[in-house]
Amino acid sequence: MTLLAIKYTEFKPCPSLSATFTAKKKKENQCSTKNMSTSPLTSVSDSRYFQPNFLEKVKIKVHLTGLRYKNTVLEKCILASKKNRRISLLKTRATKREQHCNIEHLKDRNQQNWVHFVGVGGCGLSALALIAVKQGFEVSGSDIQWSSFMDGLQQAGVRLHIGHSTLNIQSENGSRFPNCIVVSSAISEDNAEVLHAKSIGIPVYKRDYWLAKLTENHTLIAVSGTHGKSTTSALLAYVLKAMGDDLMAVVGASMPQFPGGNVIWGDGPHFVLEADEYDGCFLGLSPYIAVVTNVEWEHVDFFQDEEAVKTFFRRFLKRIRVGGHLIICGDDVGARSLLDYTSEGSKPEHASGTMSVTSSDVDGYNIITYGISSTNEWHASSICPNSKGGTDYVLYHKGQPLANISLQIPGAHNVLNSLAVIATVTVLLQGRRQVHELINSLKLHLLDFIGLSRRFERIGKIHGCDIYDDYAHHPTEVYFVLQAARQRFPSMRLVVVFQPHTYSRLAVLKDDFAVALSHADHVVVTAVYSVREAGPRNVCGKDLATSIISSTSEYIPSLDDVVDKLALEICKDPLREIVILTLGAGDVNTVGPKLLHELQKRLCIA
Repeated sequence: MTLLAIKYTEFKPCPSLSATFTAKKKKENQCSTKNMSTSPLTSVSDSRYFQPNFLEKVKIKVHLTGLRYKNTVLEKCILASKKNRRISLLKTRATKREQHCNIEHLKDRNQQNWVHFVGVGGCGLSALALIAVKQGFEVSGSDIQWSSFMDGLQQAGVRLHIGHSTLNIQSENGSRFPNCIVVSSAISEDNAEVLHAKSIGIPVYKRDYWLAKLTENHTLIAVSGTHGKSTTSALLAYVLKAMGDDLMAVVGASMPQFPGGNVIWGDGPHFVLEADEYDGCFLGLSPYIAVVTNVEWEHVDFFQDEEAVKTFFRRFLKRIRVGGHLIICGDDVGARSLLDYTSEGSKPEHASGTMSVTSSDVDGYNIITYGISSTNEWHASSICPNSKGGTDYVLYHKGQPLANISLQIPGAHNVLNSLAVIATVTVLLQGRRQVHELINSLKLHLLDFIGLSRRFERIGKIHGCDIYDDYAHHPTEVYFVLQAARQRFPSMRLVVVFQPHTYSRLAVLKDDFAVALSHADHVVVTAVYSVREAGPRNVCGKDLATSIISSTSEYIPSLDDVVDKLALEICKDPLREIVILTLGAGDVNTVGPKLLHELQKRLCIA
């Protein structure tokens, strides 16, 4: 997709959609995820690891005070049936006697259940670890380096390890082991902890499997999409919480207005989840409401092309519960294309135990569209900047104006995100309140939302220099955040520091990056940030810098050198109005605070 296709003003109107999608019955004898790439880890993405009644026989009593709606995950995940456990133990004793590993401790009900998370520093797994603490489990975790998400885990009492080692998954005297291991999608199959756990009979689960069991007894609102799902899910969770909903929520970025960082812990039935497509993570979910913000080729290390991405999203839509809702951006070409398959008569899939089976019901799910185009059920008109640096617009429903909406967060993309939230809240709560009452309440809370960390986040200001940071690491995201910066600072010089994230993404999308970055006045490209790639590196940041034609650009590999160069230039004329915007999903976010500190030091400001 070219960047020209993503400008909201150039979206083609979507065709009218039937209010209800009714699918034909389709017989399937195999799990729909059979064709997923194989993995030795237990995952809902791979049906080879599931057998009928595998989890139904589990009988573990875990005392969780006051958790009326909480799904006892270990009760579903840690142990297999007594028969499978007996076989596993016999096999382990026969092949691992020399290791003297006392697996019997896994069966001790008098001890607190212990869960170990591998890759716990990431936003996804850190949230699950924090929830496990809330559920009363003993929790430990490991990662290759410290992250900001681990600060909260440490405060919550999680035992954390830097580096991966077999010593991380045993007690100090080596006599006790975790009841199970939960693994991030970023962890390789040859990880030392994973291999050791499997060798001594400790169950190993991927994040998608754990999420599926965690959410299956809730009314799940799964927010998906190539871009915007973090902001949309955070805004949705924030609004619902502010309206009195005692919900659970897990978001893929830290939210300053959440006491739990990227987690909301509640006792109600609703669960808002950022549903990630990478590694097929969302394919095990069974949402009551599925939100699709947009669909585009991303995660090129996992998806071969855009059609492969769409295939996964179509499979995700089949997971919507019968009688549920699909809320989708009708302006986005990729998202709208997902609806083409409805004419084929596919049926939603529903979880039954550990198996994915085809529903025999004739009911489908309701389809609701939103966007800028007036052909959508929910749409925005008269979009303009406001005095808060955000955006105002007029909200329409089925062609009728309902309210004037104001946001603190800038950009047309956040107008779309807010429309998704409005549509979702009205579906979720329409039985309790009238639409106009809901909208009036929504207006207040939408305006109060200040955004997420690393989403056009203000780092600081010194004299004429404003410093911002954003997670944008895809051409579409880069384009929209630059438009948001122009909206808030229309007359200031815009300097972008861009750190490419992964060689595979840069190799495939280099030309699109060059077009998107051309909307800045000056671009500094750094070395590529890559932590999970082992393939050939036939492209680098310098190649991107030389491809940017419409703006001046330069290649500075080292982040420290970037700080020095920018500080030197700014100090020559400290009163000049300039915006420094750091972009990328790696560690480029360290540039802003370092630059601010360096400028304060050089300009003698306390």
